[in-house]
Amino acid sequence: MNLKYCLYARKSTESDERQAMSIGSQIKEMTTLAEREGLSIAEVKQESFSAKQSGYRPVFNEMLHGLRNGQFDAILTWAPDRLARNAGDLGSLVDLMDMNKLQHIRTFGQTFSNTPNEKFLLMILGSQAKLENDNRSINVKRGIRAKCEMGWRPGAAPIGYINRSYAGVKEVVLDEERAPIIKEMFERSGLLGQSGRTIKDWLDSSGFKTKAGAQLSLSQIYRILMNPFYYGYFKYPQDGPLYKGLHQPIITKELYDNVRSRIDDIVPDNKAAWGSKKFPFKHLFYCGSCGSKLTVEEHFKPLKDGTKRRHVYYRCTKSTKDPDCKEPSIKASDITEQILSMVDAGEFDDIEPTEQLFRKIEQYKRVTSQLIKDHGIVATERQHFKNYASYILKQGSLSEKDGFIRGLNTPMFVSARQIYRRNSKSQ
Repeated sequence: MNLKYCLYARKSTESDERQAMSIGSQIKEMTTLAEREGLSIAEVKQESFSAKQSGYRPVFNEMLHGLRNGQFDAILTWAPDRLARNAGDLGSLVDLMDMNKLQHIRTFGQTFSNTPNEKFLLMILGSQAKLENDNRSINVKRGIRAKCEMGWRPGAAPIGYINRSYAGVKEVVLDEERAPIIKEMFERSGLLGQSGRTIKDWLDSSGFKTKAGAQLSLSQIYRILMNPFYYGYFKYPQDGPLYKGLHQPIITKELYDNVRSRIDDIVPDNKAAWGSKKFPFKHLFYCGSCGSKLTVEEHFKPLKDGTKRRHVYYRCTKSTKDPDCKEPSIKASDITEQILSMVDAGEFDDIEPTEQLFRKIEQYKRVTSQLIKDHGIVATERQHFKNYASYILKQGSLSEKDGFIRGLNTPMFVSARQIYRRNSKSQ
């Protein structure tokens, strides 16, 4: 019986098949074998595709279709693993044999006819190829995990670092040109309260470019600001565990947390889940009349152009001594202005802030001192505190505003649109 052979040649572009014979060599060897044995080649098919997963090879699927419709009834290929390295594709071939659609498979060193023993041998060889794949995958993952546990993140170093190799040793070192800029990006976000757009405008105006010569996009800036690599840790894969790196950090963990809290507090309009909205100062102030804590209310006023103006008010919870407390509500903006007025008046000069707030003020002072030094300005301690309070209360994230009020470490009371400290001279 004259069989119609389809010559199928495949070589994957993946690293695990670097040593496999090239497609051209496979076709040449099998064409020579066909001429020597008098085999009729109806069509030659070739593709560069991995055979690890079932159903993903378009040319292989075309060959299966040709076998089903009688275009050919035999296969000529270099080795069994060129046809299948997974159970699904191997099962498709055996099923075609069972249906007498596939009569014969000829490889360079073996033949497989539609007999129980030879089909069984084909399945063993295909399963062996799958086992090699699975073991290779396990070994690769184990090697990557070991590398991560040693402190080295696989892949290219993020911007601000460079990969270096010498004497067979690979390491990640600081990019002396870009690392200081990356550090200032974090400081501008975490200490000066600048948005991603403001940071991008600054980077573009200063001519900052990646190693590829491109400007950073806004999404790239946010990815940098959320990457723990810059304080000495990394995740691999992206949703994997956190590893401690051996590379030199560019920033501190405290600055990273500060930046991350600001980004996490950004919630798109009209997309917050019920109960997920956050408000500054909630439960941090007390009613000046009855001493109860304040709660928050949100109101929207319709405007003529169809939009709405948002107003946030704080009012007494009436939860302590006087359920009929008549203390009026106060706007969030009024609270901010009153606190800033108290800062200007020196109301907080005698406070002992919490250690966390003290560190943040000192960190802010170090950064801003360097930034304003170029303008010949020398700020006093009170001015530094005032600048920090102003930026936090006007531009800071919700958690930063809460942290600032808590850090003042003194009871704050709201009464008749005024704010005062207990036992303060302004009471």
